[in-house]
Amino acid sequence: MRTARVVRTVSALLLGLAVLFTVSPARAAAPAGESAAAAVRVLRYDASRAAEFRTVMDQAAQVWNAAVTNVRLVAGTPADFVVLADDGWPRTSVTGLGRGTIWMGREATAEGYYPLRIATHEIGHILGLPDRRTGLCTDLMSGHSAPVSCTNANPSAAERRAVEANFAGSALRAGAVTTGVFVDRPDARDLVPAP
Repeated sequence: MRTARVVRTVSALLLGLAVLFTVSPARAAAPAGESAAAAVRVLRYDASRAAEFRTVMDQAAQVWNAAVTNVRLVAGTPADFVVLADDGWPRTSVTGLGRGTIWMGREATAEGYYPLRIATHEIGHILGLPDRRTGLCTDLMSGHSAPVSCTNANPSAAERRAVEANFAGSALRAGAVTTGVFVDRPDARDLVPAP
């Protein structure tokens, strides 16, 4: 009788730990013998204060989830990054790889820029990508330098590879991303350093 109780207790403890490790963000390095590609970093985002951009942020997260394999974006708290709406220009404050604040500014959408492209672009900053003003619609991180008619919301192959490299395994290098505020406005400086 006592042995059966001990076995049930140990089984319940192991099951509880299994559930905990299944739903917790993967932040540790891959265990010995497991490939680094198998380690997926889960980033939680909170778009509850993104007003009319909440749905588009969920769509942008799905675009990234379909594009890369070693990082996964899920809505939830506590959040690694938050999304807010305001009347300014879209911008992202990056405080570390996978961490920061996105402002979905209404000014760009009022000028005709595609909201889903804006959202995936800003998440790109959170994932460690800088602005690349190439003017090409095929480059997500070209931002406003692409024509206002550009509706491509998918990262290019090079952008996908860069994110995969940033999150390779879970060896998240401290210097893997530039921190600061990215403002993709024509009259803005490229990067405003974080305080």
